Amino acid sequence: MCALDWAVAAFAFALGLWGNTGPSPWTDEIVTMDVARRSWSQLFTLVGRVDAVHALHYAVMHLVGQVTSVTEFTMRVPSAAAIAVAVAGTARLGRSLAGPRLGVWAGPALAVAPTASRYAQEGRSFAFAMAAAVLATGALVKVLGSDVRRRRLVEYALCVALLGWFNVIGLLLIPAHLTTVTWLRPGRRATLGVLTAQATGTAAVTPLLIVGVCQRSAVGEAPPVSAGTPVAFLSWLLTPGQDTLLPALRILLLSSVLVACLAQLVRRRGTPSVVWAVGVPWLAVPPALLALAAVIQPVFAYRYLLLCLPALALLLASGLLHLPWPARMALVLTMSAPLVLSHRAIRLEESRPWDTKAAVRILHAHGAPEDTVLFTGARCGLISTAYHEAFAGRTDLGRSRTAAEANGLDDLPAPSDTLAHRLAHSPRVWHIACTHLSADAGPAAERAAAQEQRIRAAGLRPFRHFKVRGIELTLEIRPGPHMRDGRVHADDGASDARDIIVRR
Repeated sequence: MCALDWAVAAFAFALGLWGNTGPSPWTDEIVTMDVARRSWSQLFTLVGRVDAVHALHYAVMHLVGQVTSVTEFTMRVPSAAAIAVAVAGTARLGRSLAGPRLGVWAGPALAVAPTASRYAQEGRSFAFAMAAAVLATGALVKVLGSDVRRRRLVEYALCVALLGWFNVIGLLLIPAHLTTVTWLRPGRRATLGVLTAQATGTAAVTPLLIVGVCQRSAVGEAPPVSAGTPVAFLSWLLTPGQDTLLPALRILLLSSVLVACLAQLVRRRGTPSVVWAVGVPWLAVPPALLALAAVIQPVFAYRYLLLCLPALALLLASGLLHLPWPARMALVLTMSAPLVLSHRAIRLEESRPWDTKAAVRILHAHGAPEDTVLFTGARCGLISTAYHEAFAGRTDLGRSRTAAEANGLDDLPAPSDTLAHRLAHSPRVWHIACTHLSADAGPAAERAAAQEQRIRAAGLRPFRHFKVRGIELTLEIRPGPHMRDGRVHADDGASDARDIIVRR
């Protein structure tokens, strides 16, 4: 890599570290933290039963935890490093496709994308998959550039395998690369070399694919695909969800990028450049195929397609270079304000689906040493694993065994009669419900209703209620002198009958 690649990689890494500990860890990250603390034998047992598709990432995180410690900071730093690799690779890829100027613009374009920083601060595998996608595309471009040596083909096959092991959905990049080969027509030797390398790389992922199919019941569902999904996906690539940007600013940012991307077509008045032959399939084919798969099972989650973001950065950079200097600077300035605001928003504590830090503060401020806890909602109980100091000494009434002890991702729930017995002997219970993964209907709602019935049957009544993003905390106590008709009255020392804190 040249000095510029190192510089832009360092910038992306620093951007990923900026505000790293600000956002609250949520479901997926808490699972990573929990798994990273397990032994190697527990890890092997886990991936043999569930979540094998994240086995490589879990192994990396386990090693990181062994070298340092398992915290939200240490679990996020590897993702920042992966984004830095992707940024440097995109800069180098830009130079390979269209010369130094494109490299100068493409790398920084990816580095300043808020979605890249968002996943540089996420302790999951998606940043790694994006880095592998960039490396695989770079290897492909070298092969198509008449460098059809065995070493180049081996590099490409290894990158394809690495991509699949970090995210099996990343293998949707292979049809995108085949589209690029068809577009460029590099010749029989190069085409056969690419097909052989792709087959070899895919074969290396076959064991994971077989196990993953057997574990498909563990895959969470995503929202259904609709007519507005393509625009929403492009908008997400520029700035992720969680209310990070006002709709008007989102539209302004998306419009600016589309104008820049289309400028190349308008000004060239001819066949699109090789940048489009690489970038357009990379950006369009994986989401199109995943949308088709979503017809069978809703799996169109945007984060699975983070690997498409470098393609957008390449197209954006190429489009900007085809604009006159004044128009180019005008577009850059137009995009600056939305980008800065989005970067600030994704680093807020409540920018993730769970605001676990706020929930822990509430427990500290309003809890008592004898309090017990009861969790409701998908993997909600793992919060006590991530913040074990805050929950030390607080018995989890609804848990029979921890997720680690059960060799799974979820705590093993206590039997109904055991829970009823525990509730009957608990004077103060914090009922902590995680709502962002719990549907309003179906099994999740039925379990929540059953929990509520058991709490009421035990003679407990709501005393205080707090609500933060994705989490609701209710302090349930037994009626006493301070309560009449199940209501809290002013003689409990509180300023209001109930405390309700809402953070969106």
